[in-house]
Amino acid sequence: MMVSMFASVSGLKSHQTKMDVIGNNVANVNTVGFKAARTTFQEIFAQTLSSGSAPDSATGRGGTNPMQIGLGMTVDSISTDMGRGSVQRTESPSDLSIEGEGFFIVRSGNSGEFLFTRAGNFTFDVAGNLVTSSGKNVYGWMDYEITDDGYVFKTQDPIQPINLYEFNGESRRIMAARATTEAVLAGNLDATSKPVYGSDNDADVREIDDSVPATDGDGIPDIPDKDGKDGKNVEPHYIVPIHVYDVLGNEYKLNINFWKTYVYADGDQRHTQWYYLVTPEGSSASAVSGGNPAAGYLCFDATGKLVTNDQTNFPTSIKVEVTPPGDSGAGIFEFTLDLSRLTQYADDNSVSPSRVDGYPPGKLINYTIGDDGVITGIYDNGRRQPLAMIALAVFENPAGLEKVGSNEFRETANSGAFSVAAKPGTNGAGKLVPGTLEMSNVDLAAQFTEMIITQRGFQANSRVLTTADEILQELANLKR
Repeated sequence: MMVSMFASVSGLKSHQTKMDVIGNNVANVNTVGFKAARTTFQEIFAQTLSSGSAPDSATGRGGTNPMQIGLGMTVDSISTDMGRGSVQRTESPSDLSIEGEGFFIVRSGNSGEFLFTRAGNFTFDVAGNLVTSSGKNVYGWMDYEITDDGYVFKTQDPIQPINLYEFNGESRRIMAARATTEAVLAGNLDATSKPVYGSDNDADVREIDDSVPATDGDGIPDIPDKDGKDGKNVEPHYIVPIHVYDVLGNEYKLNINFWKTYVYADGDQRHTQWYYLVTPEGSSASAVSGGNPAAGYLCFDATGKLVTNDQTNFPTSIKVEVTPPGDSGAGIFEFTLDLSRLTQYADDNSVSPSRVDGYPPGKLINYTIGDDGVITGIYDNGRRQPLAMIALAVFENPAGLEKVGSNEFRETANSGAFSVAAKPGTNGAGKLVPGTLEMSNVDLAAQFTEMIITQRGFQANSRVLTTADEILQELANLKR
């Protein structure tokens, strides 16, 4: 009789534990990154009244099964369901969820143990640190190297706290200026433009020896008067403005002036020559090439394509030296003017800058986070710069992690050790989904069902206890 009472008591205790787990699951139904728990039971052990026996062929007696009385039950496991919760979209660019395996890596400062979480409700504090809601630093990589394809973060380095504003003692609030080193023009020069030196009749093709137009030292083509004197400057057919920068970020506007100078015969081929001149605008800066005006000639064949096999007479690129004014604080800088992408067809002039590097200093005004974990700074000079990459941790057995509160976990002997951080989208780690949060994975319908089953189990065990008590009461009354 006492066995049934103690067995029912063990059932009451175990069902109470399961009810506690269910209650905690339901309480965290709206908790960001919460992982539900599940309770299972097992029998404690059994008292054997008789062992089983084998059949006896000699006597013809059959075998018997063991006779045992169970002595109750206990909690077998309380396991964590690591399935992904539903995703909620937010308006915050620093909110992140993980599509796939992996955990964010967090720690209090630069010491202590690493903790892991799926709750991506992060913010940047006043110092620029990426932190959790409880103030722990989010870890990743800050250093990268420039490559031909862009940049590559040094993920072989140890992870460190992510900070938008500083790295290795250098401020990232301000992007340093970069001097212009290359300017590329592309587009069309109008073939119907009237040549400066030649007849108004396009059919009048001249064979010439000297391709150098007359100038008065300013590099601008001149047209002499009827007496061959007092040349007048000729307005260019087309002007392309570009903006270049010195090493301090001072901006200079340069005009690339184009004149159609000659249409001439080169053997049995008809070629067209254009003259170009680089002139500064609105500043005391100067632009020269090898001590002479920054000018040159382009030659187009009869099909409108640029002649590129005579770089001596018709170079498709030149070095332009810009001398800033004395009060700018900057020294002379040089850039390459690339004109190799020009054409000459009977169409409107459309030459424009295709690419001009160099830029002024910029102030960090915003940021974005990509699905690869890269945090990119947006500056008010129109430039973007990678600032950090968020790291993820992947475990062999995520269910083996231990909950430590604040939606965080620590590694255990059964979870597998965290040794090397993974880039999002690699080594089994999922990609990030910016602007979203992973919510609780608690299934309310399943929890309510388990609650009903647990309640009935508790009631049944309490009924066993009261029934055993009534039987004992009857035994006590036999003495009367």
